[in-house]
Amino acid sequence: MSASLNDYMQTLGQQARAAARVLSGAPTEKKNAALSCIYDALKTGRQHILAANAKDMQRGQERNLDAALLDRLELTPVRFEGMLQGLKDVIALIDPVGVITDLAYRPSGIQIGKMRVPLGVVGMIYESRPNVTLEAASLALKSGNAIILRGGSEAFESNQAIAKCIQNGLRAAHLPEHCVQVIDTPDRDAVGLLITMSEFVDVIVPRGGKSLIERITNEASIPVIKHLDGNCHVFVERQADLQKALPICFNAKTHRYGVCNAMETLLLDEPIAEDFLPMIAELYLEKGVELRGCDETRRILGETVVAKASEEDWYTEYLGPVLAIKIVDGITQAIDHINQYGSHHTDAIVTENYSMARQFLREVDSSSVMVNASTRFADGFEYGLGAEIGISTDKIHARGPVGLEGLTSQKWIVLGDGQIRH
Repeated sequence: MSASLNDYMQTLGQQARAAARVLSGAPTEKKNAALSCIYDALKTGRQHILAANAKDMQRGQERNLDAALLDRLELTPVRFEGMLQGLKDVIALIDPVGVITDLAYRPSGIQIGKMRVPLGVVGMIYESRPNVTLEAASLALKSGNAIILRGGSEAFESNQAIAKCIQNGLRAAHLPEHCVQVIDTPDRDAVGLLITMSEFVDVIVPRGGKSLIERITNEASIPVIKHLDGNCHVFVERQADLQKALPICFNAKTHRYGVCNAMETLLLDEPIAEDFLPMIAELYLEKGVELRGCDETRRILGETVVAKASEEDWYTEYLGPVLAIKIVDGITQAIDHINQYGSHHTDAIVTENYSMARQFLREVDSSSVMVNASTRFADGFEYGLGAEIGISTDKIHARGPVGLEGLTSQKWIVLGDGQIRH
């Protein structure tokens, strides 16, 4: 590891820490003004950003990146507009910083409560999606945090173009441009330095493939907010409305393949399998989805249509047009399967039985649990968070889509009027 890289990362850390001190005291109006300036800078730099993304896409195709990775990398005009809309949504969100809750008087006469405060400096490591650069920066700014971003080498040009617009906006709003810093070297050793700079960085957020998350989790000396993978399930219970279940199951798998909230395993309650399975399988096969199933699934659909699922299939996040299907006998078997093989990300039940829905909500140990809805809704934007910095399958400090509140902590405050302890 070169001394120059170490010096560069130390400088980024020092600049981020100094910027965080300024930002933590910035009023909501100042932060919103900066986000509005960034919005204007992005609109002005639109063509430059899209051209940079085209370079990344061309390089990715030359490197034979897989289809799922290229899909996440591509910044289409529609996705660019979605980025801008997400930024506007963050501006409209209520600022959690400074909010005081749980105020209560003690017998001594003091009043105690809790105040929301920024975490400080966030380090984020992510792959492919250039829109994450803007989402993470906007959420960090609104919640009063400085952020150091390290995108994947495959999106280098896109990330640098977006970063330039962000820093132009910060300067226009008279906030330190070092509130948001995008590492400008593809050197992989930069990641190892970032995740161990505990004197400058307060939390690490990795967002990407399982190997990246495992590396960060094993090597970081800083708290990590993470999820390893998205092995999501939909369980169609015997009292489901099958006409409601069809679009839910189809959307959960095929809306987009290379995302962490796509369904990877379909669980069907045995009494409805004979009726439902041929209907949904027809839709999947027309879409080109490869089916891998249990013995009962193969009996119903035919062994030429469905490959035999291995034990590994139940654990697999395919991120592509492949689906595992298993027929279970009742909700208890479904829940047991999800809790054993799932990744605690997002799981859904389709049922018209209120008691079954309540049991599923209680007993499935995942960060998002849904009733009669597609797993694709597990998203910060869809949850009204404006955007998300990631989805956490941890139970501490945040769980599920991490938005503004997940980027803050609480401190105790005490309000007195001259009281002393006796």
